[in-house]
Amino acid sequence: MQRLRVRYAKRGRLRFTSHRDISRAVERAVRRAGIPVAYSAGFSPHPKISYAGAAPTGVASEAEYLEIGVTTPCDPGQVRQSLDESLPHGLDVLDVVEAGQGGLADRLEVSDWEVRLPGADRELAEVAAEKFLAAGTVEVERLTKKGPRRFDAREAVLVLTVSEGADRSAAQVLGGPCVILRMVVRHMTPAVRPDDVLTGLRLVADFAPPVPPEVTRLAQGPLDVSTGALADPLDLDRDKTRGGEAGPAGEHVAG
Repeated sequence: MQRLRVRYAKRGRLRFTSHRDISRAVERAVRRAGIPVAYSAGFSPHPKISYAGAAPTGVASEAEYLEIGVTTPCDPGQVRQSLDESLPHGLDVLDVVEAGQGGLADRLEVSDWEVRLPGADRELAEVAAEKFLAAGTVEVERLTKKGPRRFDAREAVLVLTVSEGADRSAAQVLGGPCVILRMVVRHMTPAVRPDDVLTGLRLVADFAPPVPPEVTRLAQGPLDVSTGALADPLDLDRDKTRGGEAGPAGEHVAG
């Protein structure tokens, strides 16, 4: 059985789609595209499609990943095109490669997030970011399926920067610039999300955006410890496709 690894984006209004609905849309698209997906055995067979590191509902992403098992060898480029055409606009297939050795989820070590805060004050955001990074621990609380849970949001944050850009979505309502937070967050258990970091900023510096944030995951993958940059998690699979040529993991360029 051939395995294909897919990178796709979740954009626009589809960022509000639940993971269950996305998985249903993918299964329909796989059938519509004529991809010979493999099925599990047993009384209730299901298509062999697995997901790794899915973003929360309400969050956009340029780097979501899934893996498809197929019964007949397929050309990754053709699968990318046919699957992209079969998915609704806003679920966009960006890359497909044949899977090599090792698990995909093991390569997804960190995420690079962009958090846009329309109407927020940049100076206050910078002070809050400095206090957050200077703190040894920042305990936050999140309501989970098992009830409230407290954990340290500071340990997972490797990078936290503040910049300013155009207010693309709420300019007619708020006017003025938009504060942009960029954060590189290590994948841990429990997972630390951008909203946990925002909770931490409120706790350490009483910083809170005036409107709900606009969150986008720009990348996720292994961390290059020598440069501090994220590498493309599919590079090892591309090396295998090229015949096992050795080469460094490529640095991810957002956008």
